[in-house]
Amino acid sequence: MTASVPDPSVFNSGRDFAAWLGLTPRQISSGGKPTLGTITKAGNRYIRKLLVLGATSLLNVVEKRRGGLRDWIVGLLATKSSVKKPI
Repeated sequence: MTASVPDPSVFNSGRDFAAWLGLTPRQISSGGKPTLGTITKAGNRYIRKLLVLGATSLLNVVEKRRGGLRDWIVGLLATKSSVKKPI
């Protein structure tokens, strides 16, 4: 992944980097009401695939983990209604 990403000083913030990767939701506005759509497919497809696979792998083993990372993930999953919640 490091070989594919340009110099980090090119990006002003983490949000700019996420947009470069294509991980930001598409903004749709109609009648002056902006809404966020699905994640765009801009950016490097391979890097996006690696990040999704890594996140999916972590979600599969979160039940076996302990500590702050597990608590943070469980908190995020609690806000999502369509995701299976760990024990």
